[in-house]
Amino acid sequence: MERSLMLIKPDAVTRGLSGAILSRVEASGLKMTALKMLHVSPELAASHYAAHQEKPFFPGLIAYITSAPVVAAIFEGDGAVGRIRALMGPTNPTQAEPGTIRHDFGIDIERNAVHGSDSAETAEKEVKLFFDEQEFVHYNRAD
Repeated sequence: MERSLMLIKPDAVTRGLSGAILSRVEASGLKMTALKMLHVSPELAASHYAAHQEKPFFPGLIAYITSAPVVAAIFEGDGAVGRIRALMGPTNPTQAEPGTIRHDFGIDIERNAVHGSDSAETAEKEVKLFFDEQEFVHYNRAD
């Protein structure tokens, strides 16, 4: 069973969209196995976005993700990473199809409502950054 991290970013949390976003992912058949709200520390943000450290937008990325709370969730299911990425749509909400999370809830390329792991390998790392194994709840979906 594949796991993937989804972060509901500060712009979506502060607009009260967390429930609507989580609901869409659950409705897709993926199983939510961990969930929490947190303020991302600058250290956690730097680890999470380490791949972008040398890019000019890195400081703004860190400032944004630490500006307000995020909701972190882990979803499990066959092809979870790809399924979540399809639900989110492209990074830029103006390029996303209607019905995707970023099209429907994103403001712009920086405030695009959500983050999702981009590969199974990245998901493994991101899951461990945001959650300890004892934070997972194991159960069977009723469907």
